[in-house]
Amino acid sequence: MTDITQHDLPADDAAGPPVTHCGFIAIVGRPNVGKSTLVNRLIGQKVSITSAKAQTTRHRIHGVLTRNARQFVFVDTPGFQTRHRNALNRAMNRTVTQALADVDVVVFVIEAGRLTDADEEVLALLPQDRPVLLLLNKTDKTGDRAKLLPFVERISKLRDFHAIIPVSAQRGDGLDALLKVAGDLLPEGPAMFDADDFTDRSERFLAAEYIREKLFRQLGDELPYGLAVEIERFDVDGALRRIAAAVIVSREAHKGIVIGRGGEVLKTVGAAARTDMERVFGSKVFLELHVKVRSGWADDERALKSLGFEP
Repeated sequence: MTDITQHDLPADDAAGPPVTHCGFIAIVGRPNVGKSTLVNRLIGQKVSITSAKAQTTRHRIHGVLTRNARQFVFVDTPGFQTRHRNALNRAMNRTVTQALADVDVVVFVIEAGRLTDADEEVLALLPQDRPVLLLLNKTDKTGDRAKLLPFVERISKLRDFHAIIPVSAQRGDGLDALLKVAGDLLPEGPAMFDADDFTDRSERFLAAEYIREKLFRQLGDELPYGLAVEIERFDVDGALRRIAAAVIVSREAHKGIVIGRGGEVLKTVGAAARTDMERVFGSKVFLELHVKVRSGWADDERALKSLGFEP
């Protein structure tokens, strides 16, 4: 195990040296440990949506960072589901296991000072033939870091981690250390993406995710878990994107929750999602939202496939 302290990476070259090492790095952990916040902070763009609600991330999402002759392809994965067993959760778990089979490095994220049974279940799934970096996230909430030493000593006995790195994804603390260690583990090879790419996902996909994030944040505990967003139209007209999207709910009773009194919830969600889209897409966005009831979609394999879930 490598003993990690904070490392400072050299300043980026605007032109960028040729990429000599490139590889995939899976970000895995139970729900709500901060995986998506970590990826967004590393990339410097909103690649993955975030909210306080567990199970926000549902798809495998690649975030690309090209820095100092290294191209990092971070694979943000859903939190591994240990309780819910419908088709949606099975699809998310398949996404996690498939991602683990295809990567060069695994970053296992837990909360600093806290190891749950769910964390240990995820740890047991990690491949033995890949280097695993243990990230102790949310160190900004732990106070004195010296108090973490007994915890680090205990958890280091669970597996021969390549490195244990304390970070705060929210504040950006410790991320240079992560990039230094992970970068040294990337295989030699040319870049897979252009230097200015930050994800392999389309604008259409990102639009649906931004809408879903705003629904999660606006509704909180009121939000039904059986909710999805389907882009019905995505037209590019010069510097304007015209987007029509349907919010899919599983029960008629949920429709009113999502629309809100006088349509207020849907209007607020649409305005916030449009702001994100315009910033990331670099264009004006005209967005239409409406709500559809599709009973049982979260337990229907065909419905999941139509919504972009991997088979």
